Amino acid sequence: MTAEVVAVNISRNKGEQKSPVAAVDLRENYGIVGDAHAGDWHRQVSLLAEESIDKMRRLGLEVDPGAFAENITTRGIDLVSLPVGSRLSLGEVRVEVTQIGKECHTRCAIFYQAGDCVMPKEGIFAKVLSGGTIAAGAPIEIDPPDRDH
Repeated sequence: MTAEVVAVNISRNKGEQKSPVAAVDLRENYGIVGDAHAGDWHRQVSLLAEESIDKMRRLGLEVDPGAFAENITTRGIDLVSLPVGSRLSLGEVRVEVTQIGKECHTRCAIFYQAGDCVMPKEGIFAKVLSGGTIAAGAPIEIDPPDRDH
């Protein structure tokens, strides 16, 4: 199975679910144009696998891409096995993994519904190395370590 982008999601405010959109524009060293989490920091873009969302669905939650506040929902790639520093091509966009998982300072609605949440353990974060536009269906490839910056 080829790894691909399942959905691209944005929100205007931090701390809320993101909504799927047709396509997103990513800017180098910034993130997704129009998303609350964009900026000059190490967590410009968040990714979560559809396989992780499926775990929550099996617990009885009705959740869709963006429900975990992830910018990019993926399929067919084991995100949490990627070491920090890994580089991915998402269609024409290149990103570098900067963080695996995160600490949730407050329990989200999903945690209260299911008693668990996948984003703190299985979500990853990246910074944008080269920008462009991506949409659902974009292929995902792990760049070889020796590829030029």
